[in-house]
Amino acid sequence: MALNESISLEEIVNGCKKGKEVHQRLLFEQYYSIFMSICLRYTHSEHEAKDLIHEGFIKIYGRIGEYSGEGSFEGWMKRIIVNNAIDYCRKKSASKEMHVYDPVQFENQSEEKEDSDFVQEIDQKEILHAVQGLSESYRAVFNLYVMEEYSHKEIADKLGISVGASKSNLAKAKRNLRKALQSLIDKRYVC
Repeated sequence: MALNESISLEEIVNGCKKGKEVHQRLLFEQYYSIFMSICLRYTHSEHEAKDLIHEGFIKIYGRIGEYSGEGSFEGWMKRIIVNNAIDYCRKKSASKEMHVYDPVQFENQSEEKEDSDFVQEIDQKEILHAVQGLSESYRAVFNLYVMEEYSHKEIADKLGISVGASKSNLAKAKRNLRKALQSLIDKRYVC
């Protein structure tokens, strides 16, 4: 798989392992937009996302010698970026207690069906902005469950919360997103 006309991914990885800045820059440029979209989902602003992606790439460069060549290199890097985002969320919410389990807050399945119809009226930038508006704890659980497809058990382990808190935070995140996005739709139809 060639990343540009003359340098393959393998050459770039090997160059990065040797600490060559030109190869690090090529790797950064190739994967910036992919990983920026991940970082934006975990932060409140583009500025925070840029800080997060730069920190993630520093970790990638520092650990690239650990990549064995087994499995997808992009997947290996993505895991570092996501774990960095999780660490970021933990640090930001360290002074705040993660929300506790509240079974009354769970959404029912009929609302799940409404979500797919509802989201079709909204563009991706508006959805991203709404996700960025969630609290750190809600945003972290939402991203890990919906975007990264972690189980509630895995989320609980990663964030140091209970499975119930993970489920509750997801339900509350969905409810808050629905409210924010419904408000956007309502504004469009007001004459």
